[in-house]
Amino acid sequence: MLVTGGGGFVGSFAVPALLEAGHDVRLLVRSPERALGVLARRGVGEADVELVVGDMVDADVVGPAAVGCDATIHAAAAIGMTGHDGTSVLDVNTRGARTVVDAALAAGHDPVVHVSSVAVFVPPVEPVIGPGSTLASPRTDYGRSKVVTEQELRARQDAGDPITIVYPGGVIGRDQPHLDATLEGLVAARTQGWPRTRGGVALVDVRDLADALVACLAPGAGPRRLVLGGHFLRWAELGALVDDITGVRAWRAPLPKPVLMAVATLLDGVRRVRPLSYPLTRDAAEIMTTMVATDDRATLDALGIELRPVRESLDETLRWLAEAGHLPARSAGRLAP
Repeated sequence: MLVTGGGGFVGSFAVPALLEAGHDVRLLVRSPERALGVLARRGVGEADVELVVGDMVDADVVGPAAVGCDATIHAAAAIGMTGHDGTSVLDVNTRGARTVVDAALAAGHDPVVHVSSVAVFVPPVEPVIGPGSTLASPRTDYGRSKVVTEQELRARQDAGDPITIVYPGGVIGRDQPHLDATLEGLVAARTQGWPRTRGGVALVDVRDLADALVACLAPGAGPRRLVLGGHFLRWAELGALVDDITGVRAWRAPLPKPVLMAVATLLDGVRRVRPLSYPLTRDAAEIMTTMVATDDRATLDALGIELRPVRESLDETLRWLAEAGHLPARSAGRLAP
């Protein structure tokens, strides 16, 4: 079993789930020390996995790494505005997915599982997101990289290649190596004002996603597209639930959609000339204000899994954010260490 992104959030939770299911795991990693450090916190030691050091865009490394494996989970991706070498994430992510999938198919892997995102369908055209929903036209390079990769993989699926695409919602859980937009947004909402706006968010526990990826690995299923957005909550519902979990009410920030979109567009313009850590982008604002529920039932039935209660997942996520110093005690309330 070849896994990319084994030192990241989703990949590092998938590894122990794979081992528990009896798979031998080979990891393609750029930094063995960093990956092993993350995996150690998941109870996985160096002797439990095989490491191949290299980049997902390097065909000379990825090709040999795929030989001798029977399936692939591609969970690696560059996030933000640029990749690790300063190039656009549009180039890094599309070339990386292409290189990994090419190598996996050439080595006879069945299936090749690609971790995408429900964001490829947002803003949604349909009232509920499903695997046949209309693809979006994102503005950021990261968003475009997801959609371009999606289009390439769908063409391969149409040709009969055994590619499974999984579309998770915002992934939550404890011990995220680098905070992504979902957890950054959760921290910002708790500390700077909970958004009073339309829309909502789909949240899936990283452990549920890991279980789903393992369940995808049955050979012979052919091309599949599996939506796993998770629990959908409108912003008012999520705010009330988080208040109840923490015992502290966050200040509500009125953010009508036009205002939110205008601010996000301004921040995107600033990012073109200098780095900016604040997580809001125009794509993120559009997702925040237009997101709808996903239809996960076919995926859950096909894979034989059920989702954890969202309260349990949020409790664990918020508790870890407080323990790790990302969420101040005044916002963490009763969850503060």
